[in-house]
Amino acid sequence: MPRPILATIHVDSLKHNLALAKAQSPGARAWGVLKANGYGHGLERAMRGFAEADGLALVEVDYAVRLRELGWTKPILLLEGFFDAQDIETMAEHNLQAAVHCNEQLAWLEAAQERLTARGVRFDLHLKMNSGMNRLGFMPQAFAAAHARLSAISCVASITMMTHFANADDTEHPLLPIAEQIRRFEAGTAGLEGARSLSNSAGVLLHQKTLRNDWIRPGIMLYGATPGGATAQQFGLQPAMTLSSEIIGVQEIADGELVGYGSRFQAEGKMRIGVVACGYADGYPRHAPLGTPVLVDGVRTRLIGRVSMDMLTVDLTNLPQAKVGSKVVLWGRGNPIDDVATAAGTIGYELMCALAPRVPVVEG
Repeated sequence: MPRPILATIHVDSLKHNLALAKAQSPGARAWGVLKANGYGHGLERAMRGFAEADGLALVEVDYAVRLRELGWTKPILLLEGFFDAQDIETMAEHNLQAAVHCNEQLAWLEAAQERLTARGVRFDLHLKMNSGMNRLGFMPQAFAAAHARLSAISCVASITMMTHFANADDTEHPLLPIAEQIRRFEAGTAGLEGARSLSNSAGVLLHQKTLRNDWIRPGIMLYGATPGGATAQQFGLQPAMTLSSEIIGVQEIADGELVGYGSRFQAEGKMRIGVVACGYADGYPRHAPLGTPVLVDGVRTRLIGRVSMDMLTVDLTNLPQAKVGSKVVLWGRGNPIDDVATAAGTIGYELMCALAPRVPVVEG
């Protein structure tokens, strides 16, 4: 039989979470963000889960083309824009939208506009402002000039003005509160025409009453994890990925016995130890510490010892019914991915995206 580890993708949860995002932002259209292979859930599954989205957004040009091949006919947005002048031809061929965040992109469009206009190509583009994140985008004081330059390009049909929040999950951040980014955005866009796109998942969940959006860009919330501010369950989100396995061995150890590589864990009296078919080669974080939550036969217990390549160990001392073959949930339904991520000092995004290719994936 195959090794018992399995990732189950809940497409119904993707649909539920998208509906919640749209309900939180009445009047706004919604991009379903499915970069990084749908946050590890699979491009095609995410596309089906987000069938009711107004468009799909990602960063990979080749994956955008794949979405068209899979039959997606609604808008597709390249969140990082186009990476060279040749990508503009791909955008024209497949009717792709893109972020514009630097002068180099403007120059590529200007150089291509004559031939594109002659072919009847018209792009819907998204001009990005750097309102404090300091990754991509035009500074607020340069935004109006970039908007004018983009507006003058003959193959541009529309411009949506967008920015990205650094701390939407931390309203009172001492260095860059969201209110300051909003102030910069408002100042930089004053008097300019175009739709607006500000909210990521945290913006949707925590600031829907104060942000004015024509388009929202929810990402992590669509997969059932939280960007912060409350738990996913409190927000009404449902987990879209469950990583499960089984107990493949049980050890009865005496007080003081050691467990795992590095002998990091020492038994606290007589203990029952369960060995789970899951390790860092499956995408489980090697640095997950003692106490990271694990669900065994529906009962929450804890990780003990160091995670190895193919196995990890859990405490079965208070689970006398657990045995070889007992079902284990590493994260997902019954064991929130955010709880696991927090214990491991990371975020749910990373765990989803780190799912290894060797883990079989099914829908359920």
